Amino acid sequence: MKVTVNNELPADRPGEVNALRMGARSLLQDLLTLRPDPLPPLRRPRRLGRLPHLCVAAAAVVAVIATSDQLGHRNGLGLGYGILLALVQGGALLLALAHPAHAWWLSLTGAGIAAAVSAPHLLENTPWPWTIPGLVAHAAVLLLLSLRVRTPSACAALAASVLIPFLIELAAGAGPYQGNSFLAPVLFSLAVVLGSTVRGRRTARIDLAEQAALTTVERAQRTLLEERGRIARELHDVVAHHMSVISIQAQVAPHLTGNPPELAANLAGIRQNALDALTELRRMLGVLRSDDTDNPHGPQPTLDDLDALVANVRGTGLNVTTEIPNRPVQPLDPGAQLALYRIAQEALSNCLRHAPGTHVHLRLAHTDDALELDITNTASTTPAPPSPGSGHGLLGMRERTTMLGGHLTAGPEDTGGYRVSARIPLNGLYAAYSVDDRSTEESTA
Repeated sequence: MKVTVNNELPADRPGEVNALRMGARSLLQDLLTLRPDPLPPLRRPRRLGRLPHLCVAAAAVVAVIATSDQLGHRNGLGLGYGILLALVQGGALLLALAHPAHAWWLSLTGAGIAAAVSAPHLLENTPWPWTIPGLVAHAAVLLLLSLRVRTPSACAALAASVLIPFLIELAAGAGPYQGNSFLAPVLFSLAVVLGSTVRGRRTARIDLAEQAALTTVERAQRTLLEERGRIARELHDVVAHHMSVISIQAQVAPHLTGNPPELAANLAGIRQNALDALTELRRMLGVLRSDDTDNPHGPQPTLDDLDALVANVRGTGLNVTTEIPNRPVQPLDPGAQLALYRIAQEALSNCLRHAPGTHVHLRLAHTDDALELDITNTASTTPAPPSPGSGHGLLGMRERTTMLGGHLTAGPEDTGGYRVSARIPLNGLYAAYSVDDRSTEESTA
């Protein structure tokens, strides 16, 4: 006879065993931990941050007074033993502010000892095995415990708090007391549910804040990569232009062999454009890494287009003045001009979005060793409308400035306005020399 053995069920048992082990380990970590877990203060309002701690301290004093009275008189333990056990109950409530697990053990142990030793001395209709103050104090301890431990651990503490006094009552049998073992589960369950709910909301709020922070970082990184990709595409167009010029001049050069000066000028132009192309490629590959091959076509703006840009912004109603005291004697290479134009364009766009009705001053200054671009606006007198932009334009401006070896600062002014300042060293910004200058130098040599 052939017997078929089903191995699927045993295969699942190791996972169940591991889950039970992990659950038991988490219970032990929560209820037998030695680490302190102080009750945090209220976040709002800050002036009342320690109010919960004061309330717990006041409740501990009241619990000591009320418990000592009931244990000493109605439970028949005498004032000395009543005060001692009451101090245990009140001390557990104070201990719960820093060590909730230890406080729960102390409160449950003290309540169990008080119930066991007072069983033979009870008066008629005495609340037992819990005293009324002890019942409320232990519920407060459970509340403080469930605020700091995981829900399964709080439920385990609830079960033990209900089961142990119930077993004591069963062992004592009938008597003159008024049993409250069925009232304790209701009060304790309310405390655990309230504490676990508050803890769950607090944990969810912390997780949401962390997720929002991660989302903000990821959005900034994505915006940065998109801006780098856009810069790479624009630089690609500049390099493509140079290479096109090289191709045309190389094609024309063989037809000019009968005129050596013209041939020399064309060869000089080919070399100059090759140097410019290599410079652009070096910057692009050194700063940017982009796999995007979608390259828009069309001529790229230069610093000569700043006047048209300013005129366009003025057409929207923004008051813009410009100050360009001197221009570079040698022409800047196209990539540098494109980056400077984009920085000015983004800064003016920010003025339109965030500072309507202000006066904007654009200054482009050429010093001996650097090119300085400043865009400053005065304080806005009218509130800015909601902007649909991403708010990461400064990232793109900083990327362009860093690409050119400079640095950018942006921030509010003391007068209430805002200033964007870019300083870019001139090393490497020049298109080394023109074709005519190069041919003249080679002819002279």
